[in-house]
Amino acid sequence: MDTKTLLSIKQVGKTFSNGTVALQDMSLDVQEGSFVSLLGPSGCGKSTVLKIIAGLGNLTTGNISWPMAKVDQLGRPDHEISFVFQEPTLMLWATVFDNVWLPLRLKGVKRHKARAAVNEALEMVGLQDFASSYPRELSGGMKMRVSIARALVTRPKLLLMDEPFAALDEITRSKLNDDLLRLWQQMNWTIIFVTHSVFESAYLSNRIVVMAARPGRVVADIAVDAPYPRGGAEFRSSETYIEASNAASKALHAAMQSGDHL
Repeated sequence: MDTKTLLSIKQVGKTFSNGTVALQDMSLDVQEGSFVSLLGPSGCGKSTVLKIIAGLGNLTTGNISWPMAKVDQLGRPDHEISFVFQEPTLMLWATVFDNVWLPLRLKGVKRHKARAAVNEALEMVGLQDFASSYPRELSGGMKMRVSIARALVTRPKLLLMDEPFAALDEITRSKLNDDLLRLWQQMNWTIIFVTHSVFESAYLSNRIVVMAARPGRVVADIAVDAPYPRGGAEFRSSETYIEASNAASKALHAAMQSGDHL
């Protein structure tokens, strides 16, 4: 894995207008090509971190830098980010094709010119035969695949994922975990993945970052030293997986005893 730093968060704080301190002295470096899971109690600021990284929210203190970002003529960095939310957030009136086309459409790419990229994205998530379907005709897992296809159609360098599989049944969630790892390796993404699941974080990540209860900050940084692909049930019974799960569980328990978390 390339060890170049893609993103550097330094002593970031976030205080909302109602006085709630969501983040305090949040610092984190994310290396290019890594799969980082953010694990922590509800309300600890995991989603807030993603939104700040994506430019969907402002920080109060500290700074975020992008050492490897390209800069346009106005000196603005091009972060090449895609965001997958907890809900698929699909346009119910639009076909699967048109939902995936949306990011390119917003960039001014005409439908006929986007066709190859959209079809390729749908093929990557196994939905090439559902381009003309509507969200109401899809299962929960298929809707999330559409959301992932929409994220990858722009070929991002950084993929932010906010508990994307939390509402799915265990079998579907496990399958999408494996599909996500396959796409991560295939696309050479950097992924920051928010989850409440110790076991999901240990299975997916090469690094688990545990955040304290509000105000959010990093209290543990756990390496998962295991090669990919990880082989489903075989990896889940391995010593590496068990040790990582135990370490993350212990750190999470400690994090829930700190801060203002109820």
